[in-house]
Amino acid sequence: MVLVLALINARSLERNLNMTTKSRLTRMTIILGSIASLGLASCGGSESSSACPTISEGKLTIATGTPAFEPWVVNDAPESGEGFEAAVAYAVATELGYKNEDVVWVRTGFDEAVQPGAKNFDFNLQQYSITDERKATVSFSDPYYSTNQAVVGFEDSPVASATKLSELKELKFGAQSGTTSLDFILNVIKPNNEPFIYDDNAGAKAALEAKQIDAIVVDLPTAFYISAVEIEGSKVIGQFPLSDAVAADNFGLLFDKDNKLVDCVNTALAAITDSGALAEIEKTWLADKTNAPVISLD
Repeated sequence: MVLVLALINARSLERNLNMTTKSRLTRMTIILGSIASLGLASCGGSESSSACPTISEGKLTIATGTPAFEPWVVNDAPESGEGFEAAVAYAVATELGYKNEDVVWVRTGFDEAVQPGAKNFDFNLQQYSITDERKATVSFSDPYYSTNQAVVGFEDSPVASATKLSELKELKFGAQSGTTSLDFILNVIKPNNEPFIYDDNAGAKAALEAKQIDAIVVDLPTAFYISAVEIEGSKVIGQFPLSDAVAADNFGLLFDKDNKLVDCVNTALAAITDSGALAEIEKTWLADKTNAPVISLD
């Protein structure tokens, strides 16, 4: 359709030119220029709505958590563009051709968004790890961030001095339901006590703060934020090294199943990766949240 429109525009302009040799050469320039200009039309424009469809024409609807936590979103206000995921969302939106005022934010529960069925968002980002199980019901973009799991506990607790996986077996752990952190507790740490499962990270953090559990497992940047800002007296006990048994957590933007917008977003992610913009966003919001002691898997 884009090519057809380009040719029509070119031929219309051509009729206003004298068909000299020079104008014939100009014809090709007009055609190529018309194709290029239409091809670069943003997803925010009506011409490309079929190629990059959104649930509301001219708007990009993005979902985050309820609430959204730092360092991913600052002050639970994604519209500010502050925080790693908020900044990534606006960078992607810009690449897709949307102005900041054309971005609409909505909220969803973590588990809710993974369920099959129609969505009230174009994409959702709240540290969703890309897993085969989730891909059965939703689609993901290419990864926008990779991290590993970490343990948070109190400085005066038995967990504080742990350096090996075997030293974690007797602890009472907690984690948010439906997360790779919970999977990590069950399948890698394998504690002797059944872990406590919470609807969200807020519940897990509250249980830790009340010392109802010994430790929680979260992704590494979240672990640093919890220990530095949210729970006084807590610390990042350690992070787990990547290995054949422990893969990186790759975060992807979440879409409804087989959404055509995925390819458009992947192109946008590639653009901000190649330009260095994504690395700069990571440096701004996560640079001081990746260095922690390593807990060996022995």
